[in-house]
Amino acid sequence: MIARAGKKPPHRRRRPAARRRGLAGVFVTGTDTAVGKTWVSLGLMAALKTQGRVVVGMKPVSAGCEATPAGLRNADATALMAQSSVALPYELVNPVAFEPPIAPHIAAADAGTRIDLRRIERAYAKLIRSSDVCVVEGAGGWLVPMGPRSSLADLAARLALPVILVVGIRLGCLNHALLTVESIERRGLPLAGWVANVLVDGSARPDANVAALEARIAAPLLARVAYTSRPEIAHFSAAFGGTQARNFLCTLGSTPCGADRVS
Repeated sequence: MIARAGKKPPHRRRRPAARRRGLAGVFVTGTDTAVGKTWVSLGLMAALKTQGRVVVGMKPVSAGCEATPAGLRNADATALMAQSSVALPYELVNPVAFEPPIAPHIAAADAGTRIDLRRIERAYAKLIRSSDVCVVEGAGGWLVPMGPRSSLADLAARLALPVILVVGIRLGCLNHALLTVESIERRGLPLAGWVANVLVDGSARPDANVAALEARIAAPLLARVAYTSRPEIAHFSAAFGGTQARNFLCTLGSTPCGADRVS
């Protein structure tokens, strides 16, 4: 627009801070159970903390809890609590917990209850208000049922979160990974990237398996985690040191890397 003579040009309003916000959370899923979702989540949280982010972890649904005087407690959830930047009530981190280590919808049926996704949404909303980024770890694989017609994938969709897929590099991983990626894409959810976690020492051709997935998955390989018999958070955090991972981490948080901070 050209200003008229003798008049000041129109003032350009600064975009509201909310429009410059990065992603408030990410959903970590896996190709199966026991592929390293918790360790990847903890490593991701540690990597974000090194950038100065206030990070919290969430395990919306757990099955396989220990009965304690304070109530049911899940080891994955307590690990996420310990890695969080702020102290949190257990009920926010793990709002739905079952004692037997079985599929959540079966545990819920046995307990005579149902998994209320709205309850999880409310807990998540409180967590993101107290943090820059919330790392949400799923249970089992992507399509683990939550009820007669719902699954963990539905929860990720309701929370509107980008997805990180943890691929356990072992025999059978190619099929599992590609089917999961296909399901994520069919639901219209953004696959932010994937993590190759080598699970077996001396496994057959891990390099070739990772290369095959890189050639077939459009989303970036955010981290490759070498096999270790003694997992530690630092081992997984270091895997997020590559360019692709750093670029993704910069999209997370209330003020993305490179964005102007609001005083």
